[in-house]
Amino acid sequence: MTTRHDWTTTPISADILRGALDLERTERGVLPHRLPARARRQITDGQLAMAESQPSGVRLAFRTRATAVELDVVATKRVYVGAPPRPDGVYELLVDGRLAGRASAHDGDTLTIDMSAGTAQTRPGPIETLRFTGLPDGEKDVEIWLPHDETTLLVALCTDAPVRSPRPSGRPVWLHHGSSISHGSNATTPTGTWPALAAASGGAELVNMGFGGGALLDPFTARAMRDTPADLLSVKIGINIVNADLMRLRAFGPAVHGFLDTLRDGHPTAPLLVISPICCPIHESTPGPLAPDFTAMSEGRVGFKATGDPAEVAAGKLTLTVIRDELARIVGERAATDPHLHHLDGLDLYGADDHAELPLPDDLHPDPATHRRIAERFARHAFGRGGPFAPQAR
Repeated sequence: MTTRHDWTTTPISADILRGALDLERTERGVLPHRLPARARRQITDGQLAMAESQPSGVRLAFRTRATAVELDVVATKRVYVGAPPRPDGVYELLVDGRLAGRASAHDGDTLTIDMSAGTAQTRPGPIETLRFTGLPDGEKDVEIWLPHDETTLLVALCTDAPVRSPRPSGRPVWLHHGSSISHGSNATTPTGTWPALAAASGGAELVNMGFGGGALLDPFTARAMRDTPADLLSVKIGINIVNADLMRLRAFGPAVHGFLDTLRDGHPTAPLLVISPICCPIHESTPGPLAPDFTAMSEGRVGFKATGDPAEVAAGKLTLTVIRDELARIVGERAATDPHLHHLDGLDLYGADDHAELPLPDDLHPDPATHRRIAERFARHAFGRGGPFAPQAR
């Protein structure tokens, strides 16, 4: 049996990484980012800074004859004071598109977050080695999907045979932006988030700009999307605008127009799908802000609650119902001069009946089964016959 000293070490570079917009080189390794440096310099929100560094949809991709692969990483473990421990992030190795192995890093840096005090502290931790063995012999395409919800420094990729850059897939690039639901919250694997599942079903290369707590119509996000090569675009707007209590109706419409205008500056004729929020009963008619449900935490589970006053909707406070109506109006008006702009009501992905059957376990995020349901419905609507992402529509 060969030792690692006989193996090939391949530098981590953009040539073998998909789904990242930027690579930051640090003293310990390479950190994939889902927002470029220019955008990161404008972020003052620690939540968004954390979310964009979590590699949802990011994967190493290469061709090799190797039967054994080792990946050295430093994972960031999140600990929420008063909440149950979080499961370790999952790394998935695919061979020619089929799952061939899973692994987790059980130690690493530790980020301790106290939501009640609004503080966060980081403790450095060790490098861990993930091992994937018993891969089939012969030339093959290998992907290693990084944990969607765990910031990961990539230290070294080692294989028992040389690695080459992947062949062009020929699949369209789908660039998607959304909230924690698109990021993959409560999904248990990186290929189990609804955008990853929908991309696999639709035969698309995913670039996932779903940011937990960060779908706030930020201009720097729009510019990043404008400047990212893509064949298909979608934006899922609403839940974070409400639960952050970020703006009123007067500001929301112009902000949506400005975001879409910026996307069109870089992608003037690409199919662009605007998706309104899925069902979330706590915010259907109750505005934000959102707050942790400390009663739920005392019972050993994570939960959230809406703290706004429904009476203030008349004065311009936003709810999911208000946002759905406004997005339908905006897209309808713009589509008169933009035939490649489309609208999808989020209730068609997950509505009240779905909530009765598959309730949101923390009152905010879907569970793995609901991710699958949303993905199936999105793929049918967007990539299916007559859909805005279908080949004949491009």
